[in-house]
Amino acid sequence: MQDAKIEALLRERAGYVARGLKDRVAAVDSALATLGHKVAPERATAAAPETTSAPKPRGRKGSA
Repeated sequence: MQDAKIEALLRERAGYVARGLKDRVAAVDSALATLGHKVAPERATAAAPETTSAPKPRGRKGSA
């Protein structure tokens, strides 16, 4: 039962890391520590991948 909780928390944590929600990652790390699971240092400091998107095209002004 505890293994399932740890796996769920690790999946939740991965989602927070991917979105760059550091406060949520810290909260999940705390919950994992309560269950006796330590997060590997490389996972704890993994930065979220930077995503860049092209700027949205601007519409024309005055066209009706």
